[in-house]
Amino acid sequence: MFVAKVIGNVWATRKHTGLKNATMLLVKAVDPMDNNKLVGEATLALDGNQGAGPGDIVLIVDEGGSARKILKNSKAPVRTVIAGIVDTVHITGKD
Repeated sequence: MFVAKVIGNVWATRKHTGLKNATMLLVKAVDPMDNNKLVGEATLALDGNQGAGPGDIVLIVDEGGSARKILKNSKAPVRTVIAGIVDTVHITGKD
């Protein structure tokens, strides 16, 4: 799991049938000590019915079995999914 920021939408004219109604978003990991600093590469993630969109800070699950459980689809070809929208992060006395 990691915390990331949604940086964009992804559209596809064709999708696997297991992803038919899924929203695809681009996310980039957030530096745990500085919410404004993005780190690493952008990753494609499916929205697990959370209603996330560009600009949101989200909790990412990056493991296939857990991702399929969140989507409630045991046959979905997915690994990375948005499990929740983060309101605040509190680390060592910082909000």
